[in-house]
Amino acid sequence: MIRRGKPPREGQWSIPGGKQKLGETWRAAAAREVKEETGIDIEVLGLIDVVDAIIYDEQTPQSKERPLTNNIDNKSISFHYTLVDCAAEWLSGTVNAGSDAAHAEWLTLSQIKKLDLWSETFRIINEAIKMRKTAHKN
Repeated sequence: MIRRGKPPREGQWSIPGGKQKLGETWRAAAAREVKEETGIDIEVLGLIDVVDAIIYDEQTPQSKERPLTNNIDNKSISFHYTLVDCAAEWLSGTVNAGSDAAHAEWLTLSQIKKLDLWSETFRIINEAIKMRKTAHKN
């Protein structure tokens, strides 16, 4: 887990992630981002889900400069990410925060459950656990 070092959700716990580079596969992007933010190397096991994270600006109403909204409160959108979430297996390295992460550490599932996480993050973690168990049975 990482504690985010930049907006959106700065200071909040999350799973590592970031922008995909032009010409980079989603698997390579996932491995690179985990390495940049945590210092560890991973093997991507498979795709869990694709999730849209749309964060609305609470202070700034929609305007010509900030259009694109489909909410009834007429708020502008600050961030819109399409998250490609995958399950992965640790290969090597020691956890150490880098890049966009303010902090990084291994946490047990019981520790993770105590964090104030976005509901989608909990769901993705649970799906990753299921996928890892299935991968280890085969």
